[in-house]
Amino acid sequence: MLEPVGTDIKIGEGAKKMDKEEASRGHGDYVHDIENDGVEDESAGIGRYWSELSDKTNASTKPLLVKRTNTTSQIAIVGSNLFPIESLDYEIFDNQIFKQDWRSRTKVQILQYLTLKWGFAFLIGLGSGLVGFFNSFAVENIAGFKLILTISLMSESRYVEAFVAYAGVNICLAAAAAALCAFIAPAAAGSGIPEVKAYLNGVDAHTILAPSTLCVKIFGSILGVSAGFVVGKEGPMVHTGACIASLLGQGGSRKYGLTWNWLRYFKNDRDRRDMITCGAAAGVAAAFRAPVGGVLFALEEAASWWRSALLWRTFFTTAVVAIVSRVAIGFCSTGKCGLFGEGGLIMYEVSSASATYSATDILAVIILGIIAGILGSLYNYLVDKVVRTYSIINEKGAAFKISLVVIIAILTSSCYYFLPWIANCTPCPSDVTVSCPSLDNSGEYRRFQCPPGYYNDLASLFLNTNDDAIRNLFSPKITKEFHISSLFIYFVTIFFLGIITYGIAIPSGLFIPVILAGAGYGRLIGRLFEPITKLDRGLFALLGAASFLGGTMRMTVSICVILLELTNDLLLLPLVMLVLLVSKTVADNFNKGVYDQILKIKGLPYMEAHAEPYMRTLVTRDVLSGPLITFFGIEKVRDILHALTTTGHNGFPVIDEPPISDSPELCGLVLRSHLLVLLKEKIFSRDKNLVDQSTLQRISALDFGKAGSGKGIKVEDLDIEDEEMDLYVDLHPITNASPYTVIETMSLAKAAILFRQHGLRHMCVVPKSQGRPPIVGILTRHDFMPEHVLGLYPNIDSHKWQ
Repeated sequence: MLEPVGTDIKIGEGAKKMDKEEASRGHGDYVHDIENDGVEDESAGIGRYWSELSDKTNASTKPLLVKRTNTTSQIAIVGSNLFPIESLDYEIFDNQIFKQDWRSRTKVQILQYLTLKWGFAFLIGLGSGLVGFFNSFAVENIAGFKLILTISLMSESRYVEAFVAYAGVNICLAAAAAALCAFIAPAAAGSGIPEVKAYLNGVDAHTILAPSTLCVKIFGSILGVSAGFVVGKEGPMVHTGACIASLLGQGGSRKYGLTWNWLRYFKNDRDRRDMITCGAAAGVAAAFRAPVGGVLFALEEAASWWRSALLWRTFFTTAVVAIVSRVAIGFCSTGKCGLFGEGGLIMYEVSSASATYSATDILAVIILGIIAGILGSLYNYLVDKVVRTYSIINEKGAAFKISLVVIIAILTSSCYYFLPWIANCTPCPSDVTVSCPSLDNSGEYRRFQCPPGYYNDLASLFLNTNDDAIRNLFSPKITKEFHISSLFIYFVTIFFLGIITYGIAIPSGLFIPVILAGAGYGRLIGRLFEPITKLDRGLFALLGAASFLGGTMRMTVSICVILLELTNDLLLLPLVMLVLLVSKTVADNFNKGVYDQILKIKGLPYMEAHAEPYMRTLVTRDVLSGPLITFFGIEKVRDILHALTTTGHNGFPVIDEPPISDSPELCGLVLRSHLLVLLKEKIFSRDKNLVDQSTLQRISALDFGKAGSGKGIKVEDLDIEDEEMDLYVDLHPITNASPYTVIETMSLAKAAILFRQHGLRHMCVVPKSQGRPPIVGILTRHDFMPEHVLGLYPNIDSHKWQ
C-alpha cells in the first residue's frame, strides 16, 4: 500500500508485500492492537484503548457498501525499483518546541528570515539563468560543430563519410547522456516536470532533487539535445531550477559541517516548497526567455498551493532570470561565444504577420484546433504505451538502458540524414533576402545534395538544431519554400520520433517535440488552406504549435503567454487563445494531459484539486487502514523503539489517560522523525511520575530540522542500552497539540479537499459518539487514492460519476 499512517513506500515488490500483509490483517475494525509477527507481551499495551468497545459498536458503524480486502497493488509503476516514496510535512507542527522557538525570535531574526527568503529567490534566478545560458551555449556549439562537419563532407560529395560522422557523433553523445543517467542519477532521466509537480503536491521521491540529479540533469540535457534527439531542454530546465532551489533550501549540510544557526529557518518542507516553486518558474523563464510565462506555468501547472506573497517572489525570481539572459545575449552578440549568438536563446520574431482576419480565417483556426486536439490526445495515448514498454527494458539494467538510447539515436540519425534525399531540389527564389543556399551551419535554405543555386527544404528542417527548425517554420518571410509533401514527411517523422524518444534514459523535455510537431502540422494546414484563408503560413505554424501544446499538456494561460513572449507580438493573442481553448476542449474528451499520465505511470500519488465524485458516497471511516498504533503521553523507551522497528508509520497519535486527564483523550500527533531525535538525544527519565521536565532546555527546534537530502536519523542509528529500555520519555513537548481532525462520518470528498488544500500528511479521524476510543484512525494520502478506494469497494462504478 502507499502510505498507511505515513508508511514509506518501496515501489513494486514492496507494495505487493504490504498488500498481502494488509489482507491478513483485514479491515473490519478501526481500532487495533499491534498484530505484527513477533510482537512480545510487554509491548501489548501500545495502541490498546477500549478495544472491546469495537465489537459492541461494530453493528452501528458497519459501512453500507460492501467492503473487501484491498489486494490491488497501489502503485502500478514504471521503473518500480528506482526509489521509495513518502509524503512531505507541509503542515506547521504546533508543539511546545516550535512554539518556544517562535516566541524566542527577535525582530532582527525575523528580518533576517525575510531577507534570506528574497536573497535565495535572487540566487535561484541567478543560478537558473546562468545554467540556461550555459545549456544553450554548449548545445549551439556542440551541435553546430557536428552540422558543420557533416555539411563540409557533403559539399565534397563524401556522403557515406558524412553520415558516419553525423551518426557517430550522435551515438557518442547519446551514449554519454545515457551512461550518466544509468550509473549516477537515474532520477535525472525524463522531463522532471511530473516529479517537480508531485513534490509541490506533497510527494517526496528520494533523489529527485539531489545534487547528483542536478549535475546529471544539466550535462545529460546538453548531451541529449546535442545528439539530435527530438527532445528539448525546457522540461529539464524546470527540474534544474527546482534542484537549485532545493540545494539552496537545505539550510547547509550537517554531514560536511556546513551549517549555520541562521539557516535553521529553512530546514522544513514548507519553506522548501515555496523555494522550489520559484525554481520551477525560473526554469521556464530561462528556457523560453519568458518571465511572465514562467510565473503562470508555476501557478497553472506546477504548484498545488499558491498565495500572493509567493506570486511576488516567483515574479522577482523570473525577472532576475530575464536580466541574466539579456546580459548573456549582449555579451555573445559580438561573437565571443563561438557558434552561440543571439539566436541561441529561443526567440521567434513573427511580428510582421498580418493581424487582421476574416470569418473564414476563424473557421480555419477552429478546424486547426479540433484536429490538433485529436492528434494531441493520440500523442498522449502513444506516449503512455511507449513509456510503459520502455520501463520493462530499463528495469533490466544499465546495459539495456544505454542500448535502447543508442538504438533510438541510430534511428533518429538515419531519419534526419536519409529522409531529405526524398525531397526534390528547389531553385532558390529570386526575391530572397538571405543567402540561398545557406552558407553557414543553419538557415532556411540548405543545399544538402543539390547543385549550386538550389536548396533542399526538408534538409533545412532536419539538418538543423531544434531551435533553428522551429525558427524556420515560424518565419513569416518565406511562404511556399516548404513544399506540402516535405511538411507532411517532417510532421509525421517528428510526431513519431518524439513519441518513441520520450521514456529513454536521458534528460528529455516534451515542449520542443510538441512545438516541432505542431509547427510542422500548422504550416502544413496553412498550405492546404491557402484557397480559403489569407493568414500567414508562419502564423499557422505558431497556431499549430499552440494547438498541439494545448492538446497534449492541457495548459492554456501559461502556454498563451509563453508563446506571446517568444514571438513578441501581442496582436496574435485572440487567435492563440481561440486555438488553445478548442484543442484543449477536444482533447479533454479522450484522456488526461501528458504530465498527469506520466504521474500515474511513475506511481506518484498526486492529489487532484477536486475529489473524485464517487467519494461523496463514502465517509472517512470507510477507507481507514490498520493497524492503528498509539502512544501514551509518557511512554517507555522499549515500547517506542518496538513500534518504530516493527512498523514504517510516520505518525502516531498520542493519548492521555488518568491521572493525566479525567478520561482518555487525544493529546495530539507525534512524528517518527521527532521520536528518533528524542531517542538519539536520550531525553529519558527513570520514574514515570517524575519525568524529566527539562526537555525544552535540553533540545531546541534546530535539532528537529529536516535534512534537505539523505534519509535523516534511522532506527539503526540509535544506540540504546538494555538498561535504558525501561526508562520513560515525555512526548508532550514534541506532540502536535492541534492536528487537523475530522469526524468519522464526514464525507470522504470533503476530507480529500481539506487534506489537499492544507497540504497535510496526516489527518486524525475521531469518533462521533462518546464512550469510544478518542481516535478512530488516521487518514494519509494513500487513503484518498482511487486505487485504494476502488480496491476496497469494487462495486462502485467510477465511470458512472465521470
